[in-house]
Amino acid sequence: MYVLRTGVAWRDVPAETVGCSGVTAWRRLRDWTEAGVWPRLHAALLTELRRADLLDLDDCSVDGSHVRALKGGITSAPRPSTAPAPVPSTT
Repeated sequence: MYVLRTGVAWRDVPAETVGCSGVTAWRRLRDWTEAGVWPRLHAALLTELRRADLLDLDDCSVDGSHVRALKGGITSAPRPSTAPAPVPSTT
């Protein structure tokens, strides 16, 4: 959060502020990301919010940064053509 909030480079993160060097913090972030910690943490947080009845989805939105786009979706219906309609011959 410190790097996101301040915009400093990882190497410039003050160890006394975050409790470790910026390089160590970056390495831990990388390792936790590779281990899949963040999706599991997100799921656990949502579970706790639901359990406490604190999750209100009446006003929510989803965007492509959090949900994978399926490149056309999963449908068996034919897609409408985007080509121009054929013009009758005038000859």
